[in-house]
Amino acid sequence: MKTRLRSFAVRWPAVVPVVAFVVLVLTWGSSLGAGLVALVGCCLAGAVLAAVHHAEVIAHRVGEPFGSLVLALAVTVIEVALIVTLMADGGDKSSSLARDTVFAAVMITCNGIVGLSLLVCAARRRVAVFNPEGTAAAFGTVATLAGLSLALPTFTTSTPGPRFSPPQLVFAALAALVLYGLFVATQTVRHRDYFLPVTAEGAVIDTDDHAHPPSTRTALVSLGLLALALVSVVGLAKGVSPTIESAVAAAGLPASVVGVVIALLVLLPETIAAVRAARRDRVQTSLNLGLGSAMASIGLTIPAVAVASVWMEGPLVLGLGASHMVLLALTLVVGTLTVIPGRATLLQGGVHLALLGAYVVLAVSP
Repeated sequence: MKTRLRSFAVRWPAVVPVVAFVVLVLTWGSSLGAGLVALVGCCLAGAVLAAVHHAEVIAHRVGEPFGSLVLALAVTVIEVALIVTLMADGGDKSSSLARDTVFAAVMITCNGIVGLSLLVCAARRRVAVFNPEGTAAAFGTVATLAGLSLALPTFTTSTPGPRFSPPQLVFAALAALVLYGLFVATQTVRHRDYFLPVTAEGAVIDTDDHAHPPSTRTALVSLGLLALALVSVVGLAKGVSPTIESAVAAAGLPASVVGVVIALLVLLPETIAAVRAARRDRVQTSLNLGLGSAMASIGLTIPAVAVASVWMEGPLVLGLGASHMVLLALTLVVGTLTVIPGRATLLQGGVHLALLGAYVVLAVSP
């Protein structure tokens, strides 16, 4: 029995994407009962975990900061696919789904992942040390993208409601793509050393000390399985989306909770990866994961839904409400004060987690 469990533990990342894809093919277009929903839900969760595992394998092969970029992109592709598939069938009731999911991703990454990573490292080493140049650049880009895409629509007057007019939406989408592209170039080419982990004395760590990188063949196999897992996630999410929406409605919760569920689903594995890095005193890697995911979530989701809105029915609502605007402003102020010194204690981690807690409470009870 132990031998079988060990064998499965080694092979599950390769088996799960295949199983999930087979379940997707067999259930595509079918009305799912309770039993099938449970099966599809398990396969969906397994496919998400497998996708992030294979992204980590590829990340280990290419090294930092490319590894964090690969993982962030993989998670964001899942998120974008889930949003678009749910919006395609939702009509008017899904008009704010993109906003709710992107904002949930920003709060979870900038407060949840960042706060938990700082808390874990500071608890072990008293002070969490990271590179302020790279972290400040990433956080500044996240702040700009969030302001242009989520805050600005609330105050525009060309269209009724917290919405962009078509020209404004085109500008926001292009600005998001350009800023994200500039950040990737800065992170991987021009100033790569700004995004590498540092020691307590501030020296850059440019080596990986915990395992040998996988072979090229292993990385290519993981790339193929990653693609299969992502396809499975998109298809299975489309199948269970009516159940998620019905469960939220039956519980008497706001429709925005659906966006929170999506963000939690796709970011949970990445949160685990960030905490693991923080436990190894690689807080910079954790911050790269968290802020990179926030940036990719906005920088890729907004252009994707802007294109999708061409053929989708109903309005595209992007502007935040008053309470969420306050939370965003607090997050940006607190995040700025956290990253500028390049050092953080338990207090900073606790403050970020308190903001995440406030967001969750207001999402359930607005």
